[in-house]
Amino acid sequence: MKRLVQPEWLDTLPPDDPRAVHSRRDLRRVNAWMGSRRLLAQALIKDGPGDPPRHLTELGAGDGTFLLGLAQILAPRWPGLEVTLLDLHENVSSRTLDAFADLGWRAKVVVADVFDWPDRAGDQAGEAVIANLFLHHFENARLAALLQQVSLRAGYFVALEPRRAAWPLFCSRWLGAIGCNAVTRHDAVVSVRAGFSGHEISGLWPDPSGWELAERPAGSFSHLFSARKTK
Repeated sequence: MKRLVQPEWLDTLPPDDPRAVHSRRDLRRVNAWMGSRRLLAQALIKDGPGDPPRHLTELGAGDGTFLLGLAQILAPRWPGLEVTLLDLHENVSSRTLDAFADLGWRAKVVVADVFDWPDRAGDQAGEAVIANLFLHHFENARLAALLQQVSLRAGYFVALEPRRAAWPLFCSRWLGAIGCNAVTRHDAVVSVRAGFSGHEISGLWPDPSGWELAERPAGSFSHLFSARKTK
């Protein structure tokens, strides 16, 4: 199946559009069904930077609830972490930010295009970056430019993406059975077709020297990529 990147409806809707609100709720359910938080947490704990990072950034953080769920798993191991929720739109509620604080994590929202990622003082080794269902939005040339930017900022990067294969595509057509709306059903099929297989993301990493790259299927529907700086 050739990779095909097409617009997703959720990206074109205003954040307060009822269809967008419903779809973001759908995505929380789909992420739970896919075990996405568990898969990313395992990658961060078992294959990650070793010592806890000092700062963690999520690219395309949306309403922040995915990272909050991840924080609930990681906070006992990584106390007092500073996190940045980077997204093109401001969707994170004060209630979500308060929930981070209750876990001992200091969270802030940065509203910016990922290619205009603001500078942040700090050492590269202490910076971890994650992305969940985000990289597949970009054609290869743009994705390579994004990975170049990540490689200059982070000591560890992990991304969980749709796996481009027959079984995930088949399942994506049946999300209506769990109550997902038309936006989610459309975007799920588009996401799988834009997803990844093999070592496609590794092939776009700018310079593998000094990095340990890993790329593999994860769970029943996902594709995991990680890059850890070794020197």
